[in-house]
Amino acid sequence: MKKEITRRDFIVETIGAGFAISGVGALTACNEKDARGLPTTVLGKTGVRVPLMALGLGSRFCEIDDPEESDQILNYALDNGLYYWDTAHIYENNKNGVISEERIGRIVKYRRKEIFLSTKVTSRDPNEAMMQIEKSLRRLQTDHLDILKIHNIRDMNDVDKVSEKGNLVDIIQRMKEEGICRFIGFSGHMDAEAMIAMAERFDLDTMLIALNHWGKVRFPREEKSLPMVRSKGLGVMVMKVLRPRDSDPSISPKELIRYGLSLKAAHGAVVGIDSMKVLQENIKLLKSFEPMTSEEMKTMTVCLDPFFHHNNMPWMTPGYCDGNWA
Repeated sequence: MKKEITRRDFIVETIGAGFAISGVGALTACNEKDARGLPTTVLGKTGVRVPLMALGLGSRFCEIDDPEESDQILNYALDNGLYYWDTAHIYENNKNGVISEERIGRIVKYRRKEIFLSTKVTSRDPNEAMMQIEKSLRRLQTDHLDILKIHNIRDMNDVDKVSEKGNLVDIIQRMKEEGICRFIGFSGHMDAEAMIAMAERFDLDTMLIALNHWGKVRFPREEKSLPMVRSKGLGVMVMKVLRPRDSDPSISPKELIRYGLSLKAAHGAVVGIDSMKVLQENIKLLKSFEPMTSEEMKTMTVCLDPFFHHNNMPWMTPGYCDGNWA
């Protein structure tokens, strides 16, 4: 019979000693722009000041074959002020064998105190979820996270599933109590009402929600979902801001990012990178960022309307899993 893991000791047993817990105190400065000229925001009730743009280390990042190249990209991001890194246990590329957390761990090992680090647990089975968290920490070469999220809340049935006694919500709350993570939250792609339910039912700190993602809009995300969740005090980040280019390459990536960063109900956006060139362009964009005017926002909304009624993209289909890309 498996021993129930109830104490922080499992981290020491699994990883070993030697990783100091960082308060990341430097991240709580009050300036709106940091020393490198990047605009920042306080991430809701976490009280932590982060760049408006977080580094998305999912599918695009996992397309980088050369580990030395990904090392250069991650070090450059840190050196230039992008210290909020977002990944997940399930992020890996089955074609080239790249596992996001392992690549990140190569840098975390030496620069942990500089990084605001977030990963996500996927399994709904409590024992498997605990093993995923352990494995994530080993891969990331750290003994603590800044945010631990439940990955991909799908619908109201899933909300009920993760809230069962001893299931995922209980697990991540225990991880916070034991100091394995500083903050807890959730992510989701499909059902905006389920995201609101997560924020209303549980004492969570952050939400990561897909912005330009699904076709049949059952609930207005930007008008209702984002403001409602933010009103609960959660740090709200959006993702998938560049997805419309998959169906319409003529849409400007810079304007899509600018649109995501301009949403008043969101604290910022998680944006993926797959090259040094893209990273440098994103940093340049961020340094010169000016929020869209209301007229610009309306224009972009009209431009995106056909995308929101598109039904053939893989991430718009039931059963889509964000990770383990074929």
